[in-house]
Amino acid sequence: MDDVDKIRAQWARQCPDLDTAPMGLIGRLARVSQHMSQAMAANFAAHGLSSAGFDVLATLLRSGPPHALSPGQLLATMMVTSGTMTNRIDQLEKNGLVARQRSLADKRSYAIGLTERGRAAVEGVLADHVKLQADLVAILPEDERAQLDGLLRSYLARI
Repeated sequence: MDDVDKIRAQWARQCPDLDTAPMGLIGRLARVSQHMSQAMAANFAAHGLSSAGFDVLATLLRSGPPHALSPGQLLATMMVTSGTMTNRIDQLEKNGLVARQRSLADKRSYAIGLTERGRAAVEGVLADHVKLQADLVAILPEDERAQLDGLLRSYLARI
């Protein structure tokens, strides 16, 4: 019996007709997500980055040369508002990790590109990040990881 089971048991006593099975699943997913997010945030902080900053820098790096995207392209890859994206870009630019670059094709638009410092920062944390992720999921046997991955893929495809 875990903490989520205890919460469900409390609800069962208070509202016996209430089906709290979805609460159990969602509660466990939220707790797992929180655990993983905290571990990754600590790793990013040890490298002088935030989770949000890493997200932008990693998106630019994995986009391939020239490692620059329009704000709209960045926004399409992340689940944040345009205001949040602007704040992230502003902070990264202030720290010298990205630079706004005018488009050669359209002088009214610009792209956000990695600076050398930004590329070094994201490359400096990447190996540790991937190792941490491997460590976080290593507590499950490989077949269970594959099963969970498949179930989550199926769920996400349906929403």
